[in-house]
Amino acid sequence: MTSFIDPLIAFVSTHPGLAYLTLFLAALLEAVPVVGAVIPGSTIIFALSALVPGGELKLEWVLIAAGAGALLGDGSAFWIGHRSQREILNAWPLSNYPSVVAQSEAFFNRWGALAVFFARFVPPIRAFVPVTAGALGMSRRMFYAVNIPAILLWAPAHVLPGVLAVSALHKYGGFAPHSGLAKHYWMLFVIGAAAIIALVVWIIHRRQGGGVVEPAAPARKNP
Repeated sequence: MTSFIDPLIAFVSTHPGLAYLTLFLAALLEAVPVVGAVIPGSTIIFALSALVPGGELKLEWVLIAAGAGALLGDGSAFWIGHRSQREILNAWPLSNYPSVVAQSEAFFNRWGALAVFFARFVPPIRAFVPVTAGALGMSRRMFYAVNIPAILLWAPAHVLPGVLAVSALHKYGGFAPHSGLAKHYWMLFVIGAAAIIALVVWIIHRRQGGGVVEPAAPARKNP
């Protein structure tokens, strides 16, 4: 992860316009079914927020870029599901992930509209619930009434911890905002935080029984 994030931060720190585009695309792709399950969008957003205290990026534009990407990604996935109905859940590429689709459907059936809100904070079903909500007939008005508040909370929850952590590192750790040592410690912080989040998600997943089990094949009838 460091081999990917470190050069990315070094590059976008000198190209603020591309940094905002990267934030937008990271949030957008994270909401795309299947793609969002493998794109480390949250980690990218979390890492690029390190550039705010040093002045390379503006906090308000970081929040706007991340929020806009998430809104467009979730909205597009919902629109596809709403247009295709249940057929999309059995079509490629979702057909390659039956257990995750089943888990998303069960999550939506259990929580209803609130599933759209909660899923924004829970990978990997974050990338599957919007399309599932559309496929199962959730109205557009209800979807956006839940999705927009979720994004308004999700964006600061991903950006502000990184901003505050780096600000504290600069203030109390004695590191200059642009020093290599500060960036080194920040990368360790990002990797550690990502590992902790992954561990928490894994523990919750295990305590819930490991997710939804795919239906067993029907038993053969005796001739």
